[in-house]
Amino acid sequence: SKATVSVLNWSLGQEALTADDQLCQPPKQVPAGFAPSQSVLARDLAGIVAPRSKTRMESSDRNRLIIGGVFAAIALTLFIKSAPAPRPGLTKDEERMIVELQELKSEIRSRTVDSSVFQAVAKLPANEKKRILVTGGAGFVGSNLVDRLMVAGHHVIVMDNFFTGRMENIAHWVGHPNFVVLEHDVIEPVALVVDQIYHLASPASPPHYMYDPVQTIQTNTQGTKNLLDLAKRNQARILFTSTSEVYGDPKVNPQKETYWGNVNPIGPRACYDEAKRLGETFMYSYEKMHDVEVRVVRIFNTFGPRMHPNDGRVVSNFIIQALQGLPLKIYGNGQQTRSFQFVDDLVDGIMAVMAGDCSTPINVGNPDEYTVKEFATLIKELTKSASEIQHLEASKDDPAQRKPDIEKAMKEVGWSPKVSVREGLLRTIVYFREQLEKNGGKLVTIGQEPKKPGYLKGA
Repeated sequence: SKATVSVLNWSLGQEALTADDQLCQPPKQVPAGFAPSQSVLARDLAGIVAPRSKTRMESSDRNRLIIGGVFAAIALTLFIKSAPAPRPGLTKDEERMIVELQELKSEIRSRTVDSSVFQAVAKLPANEKKRILVTGGAGFVGSNLVDRLMVAGHHVIVMDNFFTGRMENIAHWVGHPNFVVLEHDVIEPVALVVDQIYHLASPASPPHYMYDPVQTIQTNTQGTKNLLDLAKRNQARILFTSTSEVYGDPKVNPQKETYWGNVNPIGPRACYDEAKRLGETFMYSYEKMHDVEVRVVRIFNTFGPRMHPNDGRVVSNFIIQALQGLPLKIYGNGQQTRSFQFVDDLVDGIMAVMAGDCSTPINVGNPDEYTVKEFATLIKELTKSASEIQHLEASKDDPAQRKPDIEKAMKEVGWSPKVSVREGLLRTIVYFREQLEKNGGKLVTIGQEPKKPGYLKGA
């Protein structure tokens, strides 16, 4: 498997998690002289695990140290146990590593026992606690969903290749016994034991998904198929986060789920639009052929804390530009409309659809519609910015209208947005002020051209 383990929960023998809940991060360097015959190596990881002595263990050595890594692809688990004092047959490097690992184990145990470092989580009965896989769980929407699932008391496995996902979005859960992170690309198969799968993996902003269109297509097609195979093996329910982009540049407004869309199959956005459409097709093919329980959410424009500062989206660009007194750049005449929902409402909707009985696609969005120019003016007002509004050339295939019909969501799962656009923006502005401070007061926004994700500092 090409899967590698990234941020890993540490096991503490019998004092911590069960075997299938554990992951372990190896030391960063391999001491000179170590060889596979002298240690249990975590394959595919640039590190080592606890060395073994070549001599036969005596009964007093039963409490020996074992450290290992879990491969995301086959869900193997190894354990950390206490290490004995240095014994004959070990090199100085091996003895030093044992001492360092003992110290590390002590540090990890102190954090694991001190639950006050984590947000409080519910304690569910064993028959109610689910093992939930969230692909793209380190991203903007995914990390907000992870918070809700963790607080609800479930065991959460985050799978992310960290193309657009960021470790800082989920770092506050690292070390919690209910939390595991796998650095893994959904394009490659994975073997896990799970009860539910939330498939959010995919870049979602045009500059990011156009940067590597083939990867975007594979993530939403081959990646979706791999997760459907996983769901089939586990008899698990799977939810696919589709998009309002399946409607393309719509000829009807608002858009109902029954509308088939108006998509350019060879345009610059096609890698995302058509891949999401095919992802939906995969979902319903597996439902028909293999009785897999499927759910599909079509997400409309969403904003809130943990948006990537350099995603090129309207909300992040306008807020960052306004906070720095830079021109607010509108692509086109600004009369194209968008409907914006706050991320908390989206998470509510996703969870409601997962728990509901409706397997056909459901729109999740806020019908509160703005022209892009109106939205820019609102952000100027809320940030108290003197920024000018600047018009640039329109983006190709940019939809003229985007507004969800949410009657089905209200009827089937009892969902509707609760947070107003104004309230959500105020909370998002606070977030981006913090991001600016962390980055020395400078962040550069990106336009609509393909761009690799990353923080861009400076003017």
